[in-house]
Amino acid sequence: MKQAKNLGQYFTPAYVADFMIGLSEVPKSAKILEPACGKGVFLKLLKEKGYKNIVGYEIDKTLEPITDAKILFKSFVSEKIDEKYDLVIGNPPYIRWKNLDQELKDELDKNELWQRYFNSLCDYLCIFILKSVELLKDNGELIFITPEYWINTKHAEILRDYLVKNGYFTDIIHFNETPIFDKVASSILIFKFIKSKTPQTQTSKIKIVKYLSTQRLTDEILTKIKNDLPDKKIERFERDQFLPKERWMLATSKVGKKLEAFEDKCAVIVSTSLFGNERKYFTLGDIADIGNGMVSGLDRAFQVPQEVKLTKDEKGATISVLKAKNINQYLHGEITTYIFLNGDVKSENDLEEKYPNFHKLLSTHKNQLEKRYNYNRQINFWEWVFLRSFNLFKQKRERIFVPCKERISHKNYFRFSYVASGVFPTQDVTAIFLKPETKESIYYILALLNSEYIFEWLKHKGVVKGNIVEFSEKPLASIPIKRIDWEDEHEVKLHDEITSWCKNYIASPSENSLGFLNEKVAALF
Repeated sequence: MKQAKNLGQYFTPAYVADFMIGLSEVPKSAKILEPACGKGVFLKLLKEKGYKNIVGYEIDKTLEPITDAKILFKSFVSEKIDEKYDLVIGNPPYIRWKNLDQELKDELDKNELWQRYFNSLCDYLCIFILKSVELLKDNGELIFITPEYWINTKHAEILRDYLVKNGYFTDIIHFNETPIFDKVASSILIFKFIKSKTPQTQTSKIKIVKYLSTQRLTDEILTKIKNDLPDKKIERFERDQFLPKERWMLATSKVGKKLEAFEDKCAVIVSTSLFGNERKYFTLGDIADIGNGMVSGLDRAFQVPQEVKLTKDEKGATISVLKAKNINQYLHGEITTYIFLNGDVKSENDLEEKYPNFHKLLSTHKNQLEKRYNYNRQINFWEWVFLRSFNLFKQKRERIFVPCKERISHKNYFRFSYVASGVFPTQDVTAIFLKPETKESIYYILALLNSEYIFEWLKHKGVVKGNIVEFSEKPLASIPIKRIDWEDEHEVKLHDEITSWCKNYIASPSENSLGFLNEKVAALF
């Protein structure tokens, strides 16, 4: 029997399924499909409500249905289905490509829709969404509950553009990090999509509901959402339909316009034609090299306690490391000394002879070190497992560090910190190095990254999962940056003042100097 997680099975609570059925407006005579029906909770409820023309698909033949509705124990992905449906509803499987069983990967390799639209960076649920739309009649409804990540990740852009071109959304209910499924920490949403050949960009708005709580979802909350009842933890607004090639934001049009204004301030004209000026904004990726931190595989094994007296050779075989927990806005806290012997030691005997203290420290963790994920390489227990971006980090250049992930539930800022040359990041940190040809100072860029403008942009247009913003290389590289027009005296003056106040704040932090710094950044925009 396959593990439920291998098949992406997270069974929908009956009260959630009931709420989703309540979003539909199809008549009782409608033809309805549930493409991954599990034990049949949707089918059971649909039948109880008087819908008769319903069918479900389920790949796991070991499941015992809770309904006598029609269930075909076949793969929805591979099955040739000639029917068209008024409603497709359900909870598609959530499986990242890297976690797919080889059997499912082989199935996708043979699937025409997958080969046409997707690749190995895409998730299994993508094919369920797209194929479901393909099977809808014109004006048919798709109502799914899914993780939110596909609405803003790069690899799902093809799916999003497909949806925009083939219909429109009426409702999106976003549950933040509210627990819905057991042992699932993902941020979840429910959406209703209408298949249509007629564009709705001007006539139809998307109703957005956000449940701003991390408390477990209840039937009472869903009743309030359904009936538009007031609750301080429920936010409601409307927004325009999504457009092709744009980032999907669950935000008001007012917020969207504010972010566009910020992007315009960072933009330059790249070409001119009869149809107007084509604009492009500069990004952090244009002016900086970005690298995710190195992976030791077991940080505590490589940390050198302060009380250990090192030999001369041992002192030369260490690096200074800054971890995410010690990074603050503009500033940072404690730097830790780590053992670093990659390439210098050929055998354990050599380790013990030349670096006796290191041998003693590492040996206490030897069993765990040998069980580390080794990235398909032979790794000695005294070595780091992945020197990601090492050639970048060892350069004698100032740098900016930021935690790879940042929770923003109760914050209105991120933690971008100035770090001197010679300090290395571990895997929970991403490092930013200005390119040699970049004329703007690192302090100016640091001030922009810590500003309210970039906070708001990342909050809505970054890679956001629930209340967590991700800072890997690609999301950071996409951040808009206001470049300085060096022919404009006013901008040059602001650049120099921002640089000066940023230096002052790092040297001697105070609310006063931070206030002046923020004022100068605001003057740019």
